[in-house]
Amino acid sequence: MLLIGLTGSIGMGKSETAKMFQELGVPVYDADAAVHALYAKGGTAVQPIAEAFPAAVKEGAVDRAALSKEVVGNPAALKKLETIVHPLVGAAQMNFLTKAEAAGAPMVVLDIPLLFETGGEARVDVTVVVSAPPELQRERVLARPDMTEEKFEAILAKQMPDAEKRSKADFIVDSSKGLAFAFDKVKEIVESLKDRPGKVWQERKAGR
Repeated sequence: MLLIGLTGSIGMGKSETAKMFQELGVPVYDADAAVHALYAKGGTAVQPIAEAFPAAVKEGAVDRAALSKEVVGNPAALKKLETIVHPLVGAAQMNFLTKAEAAGAPMVVLDIPLLFETGGEARVDVTVVVSAPPELQRERVLARPDMTEEKFEAILAKQMPDAEKRSKADFIVDSSKGLAFAFDKVKEIVESLKDRPGKVWQERKAGR
């Protein structure tokens, strides 16, 4: 089973591109959605976070805004949060991969926002970066509710520059030329990878 790492900076169209892979029958693991599920009522992160940060849990779920107040600007608290969440996210991803393999999927997409920033490219066989010109990126992001210039700049500061991501990518999907253009590119990527065997999943299963 081939592992495809999908990434792209904020506002580049990564979520839409992930949907295109799904439309073509490729299972997609969404790292952000996995965290949301862990934080929701009944999620496995709720109890350990309640013990570490009592003010961050409200009505049986993690309140992300309250949690942010606890950890932003506090490296020790952030580290504590990461030791809780990272193993749970890892377990959710392994569960997804195991199910996909059992279902006979020849390839899967791991949709990971900070793939290169976290060294995640070593845990996939192939990388796909979704990209668009900076002025279009800015326009898309600032059109979001509750988004400000300051917030946008702060998010960008944490992300690897788009040009650097593109230079590291095996494939690039340009999302600035419309959905049909991007879909054709995704189809081309899937077609070109359909006979490529994956190595990383075997190594991960073996615990290497």
